[in-house]
Amino acid sequence: MAALALIFNAFVWGVSWFPFRHIESHGLHPVWTTCLIYVAISLAMAFFRRHAWRGFAAFPMLVALGLAAGFTNLGFNWAVTQGDVVRVVLLFYLMPLWSVLLGWAVLGERPTAGALARVALALIGVVVVLKAPGVDWPVPSSLPDWLGVAAGFSFAVTNILLRHLHGAPGESRALAMFCGCALVSGIAAATGTLLGAFASPLAVQPGWIGWAALLGVGFVAANFCLQYGAARLAASATAVIMLSEVLFASVSSVALGAADMSPRILAGGALIVLAAVWSAFARTPAQGDDRLSSSTT
Repeated sequence: MAALALIFNAFVWGVSWFPFRHIESHGLHPVWTTCLIYVAISLAMAFFRRHAWRGFAAFPMLVALGLAAGFTNLGFNWAVTQGDVVRVVLLFYLMPLWSVLLGWAVLGERPTAGALARVALALIGVVVVLKAPGVDWPVPSSLPDWLGVAAGFSFAVTNILLRHLHGAPGESRALAMFCGCALVSGIAAATGTLLGAFASPLAVQPGWIGWAALLGVGFVAANFCLQYGAARLAASATAVIMLSEVLFASVSSVALGAADMSPRILAGGALIVLAAVWSAFARTPAQGDDRLSSSTT
């Protein structure tokens, strides 16, 4: 049951690009969609779990956690809606690279030879993924690429902060992440609309609310399943099962024409996933229930 719960969580995030694109076809930008969904979730949780706010007084770093989670969701949801889904998800899962660098800079954890080898493996995979024909130097070449990389970095920051906040109540951390998603995406949506980059949400066509409700219910259910599964399995098992998101995203997007699964992407993706699996089994035991790091993506 624990493994199935984690697989469901990965499934929700792996196919979330589909309802996001349907909503966008009705005129609502994915950044606005993210904002509205998380505003609704945050208000509901703030009402039914009002005591969760008390944790902010004792753990002010929850604000930073919320911002990191907010940037993670903003980048991921925007990227998978606009770009090649498989490419974005692979760039998002550059966790071995960011975890080593942030652990060294923030936690003082000097990288081992194995950690450096995992970073090298992940970087080789990225080079293979990005080195498309006609590209002289393999760097992110589009907004979705950069958003995928930035979202993955923010996800790693979220992991670091959750390790730091392992003593904070779980509900307070969840509330911080939900509110952070609403705040960051709300600011980005309002700014983009004022600058003319996004269409006004007032001009949206009817028919999007059902898809948005489906996403909201899916996100809440995925969060519950993640917490249930992660509390009952080892951290390494949780991390590996969560990589099934790459499978769900790949199969669904290729089947529906939203991604290109070339041999180059397959080879580079295999290296990135291998580095992530290796990193999962090399990971030290988590503190408390800080595996909630994936609860927003």
